[in-house]
Amino acid sequence: MNMQSNKIRRAFTAAFPRTLPVFAGYCFLGMTYGIFLNTSGLPVWYPLIMSLIIFSGSAEIIAVSCMLGAFNPANAFVIAFMTGARYLFYGISMLDKFRGTGWKKFYLIYGMVDETFSINYQSVIAPDVDRGWFMFFVTLMDHLYWIFGANMGSLLGSFIGFSTEGLDFVMTAMFVVIFMNQWMTEKRHLSELIGIGCALLCLILFGADNFIIPTMIAILTALTAARKPLDRMADENEAYKIAQAEKAGVKS
Repeated sequence: MNMQSNKIRRAFTAAFPRTLPVFAGYCFLGMTYGIFLNTSGLPVWYPLIMSLIIFSGSAEIIAVSCMLGAFNPANAFVIAFMTGARYLFYGISMLDKFRGTGWKKFYLIYGMVDETFSINYQSVIAPDVDRGWFMFFVTLMDHLYWIFGANMGSLLGSFIGFSTEGLDFVMTAMFVVIFMNQWMTEKRHLSELIGIGCALLCLILFGADNFIIPTMIAILTALTAARKPLDRMADENEAYKIAQAEKAGVKS
């Protein structure tokens, strides 16, 4: 029992600091979403229920629009599916990482949003930290942050008298921080360069409104084609991250 408790405690201690950038982002974006619900005339308890069972900012905003518009469940399904289609590619990338996590796998799949995927995919987990519990706590903390932000926004929405336009940029800033952290902790950057190149190419070819899914397909194709060199670079990057962590530990 003590061994299990220690294992869970170590995983939580390792996971919590990784989620702090998400906390900062979700506080603002979640509050923006909660304010949006409040000003749309929906009851104050809607953000709690929706953030608990949906946990996808874009899908939740779509759900608000659907509830306020004409009843059309088929249209709502298609829009939500297209908006969240990128999660199919996230899931493919996480197949190996989720293997052997037991019952936690179901919650990891349910809670795999952009931020959770970014942290769980790129984090180097120490050998003495349980991988399944680490990813579980990352997912759980991100979920709780979103619930907190959405409900705070709903509660405070009626008292806010200034424009909230531009608050959604905080998520862009958060992704830049996560990307820069990954860039700075890796020695080789082929996968990042593939992602940037595919995104720019698809943006030019398909436009800002339609480039997400083509980008995901292009990235998946390119990463599959470059799997062997990427596997070698992954080993180098992992060794580099461990060396950097040990170096930082010695300095501190």
